[in-house]
Amino acid sequence: MVRWPTCGQAWVALMRHVLDDASPADDDRGPVLEGEAVTFEISQFSAADPVLARFGEPSKMALYARKFTQNTVCPPFKYSYGARLRELQGVDQLAWVGRLLAARPYSKSGWISLTVPGESPEAVPCLTAAAFRARAGQLHMTAVFRSQNAYTAYLNYLPLREIQVEIAQCLELPCGPTRVYVDVPHVYVADAAEVNAILGAIPVPETM
Repeated sequence: MVRWPTCGQAWVALMRHVLDDASPADDDRGPVLEGEAVTFEISQFSAADPVLARFGEPSKMALYARKFTQNTVCPPFKYSYGARLRELQGVDQLAWVGRLLAARPYSKSGWISLTVPGESPEAVPCLTAAAFRARAGQLHMTAVFRSQNAYTAYLNYLPLREIQVEIAQCLELPCGPTRVYVDVPHVYVADAAEVNAILGAIPVPETM
């Protein structure tokens, strides 16, 4: 598995992964370039991440943070990850995971789903599941995306890490790596120029 030292490096690598071997496809929002499914890990997150400091958008970071923390839908989004994580069908799934791992630190059952069977296709979230496990004295997390816009991927990874930190603190554990699986990574054709500008400004990183 590919392991990236920082969130910024993982983000750049995902965009490059898509554009290096893209296949044209359609989407409700317009034509896209799709890449192959990919799994990777992010070792560390830092407020001083040089890639995010240079190319990240602080206003969008704040918007996505609200998407993960508020239980109401924040425009322009169609759903709230906060609601699905903390009150899906009346269940606070993050609290449930915390109780499970406190009682059974060895458990592999700390999986939560963010989907509802039979819901409207427009409401199916891109982040479909998350898993938490305590291993080697650390809390590890896996995030599973059915689809992900590689151009904005980092905006999801940052609040996901905050959720990992929240549960780790409840368990009095440090955070381990964040694993990400994306089934259909893509870039909208309308964003391709911006993506290529970022990739052109950053040397091809070495994998770990």
